[in-house]
Amino acid sequence: MTELIKELKKMDLGKILTDVSLKEYTTYKVGGIARVMVFPKNIDCLVMLIKKLKANHIQYMVLGNGSNVLFSDSVYDGVVIKLDEFDKIEFEENKVTCGAGASLMKVASQSVRRGLTGLEFATGIPGSIGGAIYMNAGAYKSDMGYVVSKVKVLTPKMTVITMVNRELNFHYRTSFLKQHKDYICLEATLQLKKGNKEEIEQLVQDRKKRRLESQPLEYPSAGSVFRNPKDLFAGKLIEDLGYKGLTKGGAKVSEKHANFIINYHDAKASDIKELIEFIKQVVKENYGIDLVVEQEFINWE
Repeated sequence: MTELIKELKKMDLGKILTDVSLKEYTTYKVGGIARVMVFPKNIDCLVMLIKKLKANHIQYMVLGNGSNVLFSDSVYDGVVIKLDEFDKIEFEENKVTCGAGASLMKVASQSVRRGLTGLEFATGIPGSIGGAIYMNAGAYKSDMGYVVSKVKVLTPKMTVITMVNRELNFHYRTSFLKQHKDYICLEATLQLKKGNKEEIEQLVQDRKKRRLESQPLEYPSAGSVFRNPKDLFAGKLIEDLGYKGLTKGGAKVSEKHANFIINYHDAKASDIKELIEFIKQVVKENYGIDLVVEQEFINWE
């Protein structure tokens, strides 16, 4: 790996960090060390990087804002690719074109300021555009599938193609990109509508107030842990079993919202994972419901 790092630095691909604490790059604020993290400057640099990694049989992954992942406490013996430089946001009438590394919350708030409607649901989701499309992030009965017009992606053959909405196979918390992890989102075009600016801003403020009252935003977390089963709420099922406040090491089932697990005191990733697995097990035993975990587990055996 040392030789590879030297070679990557010679290639002038962008910023390269070594032995990076993943705690700094995930909203749970847990995780081990990544041997290498690269911030490619552009698409050409990304392509050169991936070709180099494949040729050397080095594992790699693309990480967005780290708001929906749980890394293990172990060393990630590979390369984490961050598309932070892919952060352009350009408005043209009711359309916005944004890079995969742009902040979803930033795109949503700028849309609101322009009186554009369609992204109100996203003003409280701390992900990147690429990550949001990958998992079809959503809230308030809306999601990215309603607003994404087209996406520029890098294919496994290292070609850049444009995929339109119907090809992206958006469904509840999933998409073509999640089902085909070797495709990488580079840029997206979102189609919004002109709305009443005052009404849009009021709706966003009302929802923000509700989130502050009902979600443990003062602690590191990754949002809702489990998908809501059809016609039910995962948090209600967990609360009714009496598991609000349940702790494991430094991790806790939030007393404010039972579908949040928070890092309230220097939690390890294993603390969080064990809590998730315990809750999943007891809900299955008591209700016969197999809860689906929203977060992705990365670098676990």
